[in-house]
Amino acid sequence: MPDSPLAAALDAVGDRWTLLLVEALLDGSRRFGDLEEALAGIAPNVLTQRLRRLEAEGLVVAEPYSQRPPRFVYELSASGRELAGALRLLADWGARQGEGVDAPRHEACGSVLEARWWCPTCERPAEGEEAEGLHFA
Repeated sequence: MPDSPLAAALDAVGDRWTLLLVEALLDGSRRFGDLEEALAGIAPNVLTQRLRRLEAEGLVVAEPYSQRPPRFVYELSASGRELAGALRLLADWGARQGEGVDAPRHEACGSVLEARWWCPTCERPAEGEEAEGLHFA
């Protein structure tokens, strides 16, 4: 059993190919061949393993479109689509670490965007001392 929420998340999607696979499905459903094309370099057996794992975790739904041979179209479940925000944050961090990779910018003024904790009930960000005590419990 994972000892933290981050460990639980990494158990479900904590490797390179799985995260890239989720990203490839964010734009909508795709067939196996389309995913192979989108994830250049992934071995077919690895793609199959990752799809099965994501399906078992409830993050991907596989819908059959052919019985013989069995073929499927894959799409993210509602829970899988919730990963979009986490992937944006991770991609933003990667952009800030890598040379030649541009961080996301505000279209209106060109400033680099930053993520913040937001309370939808109070409709305001959690900042300063209020945000220091945040943890993933």
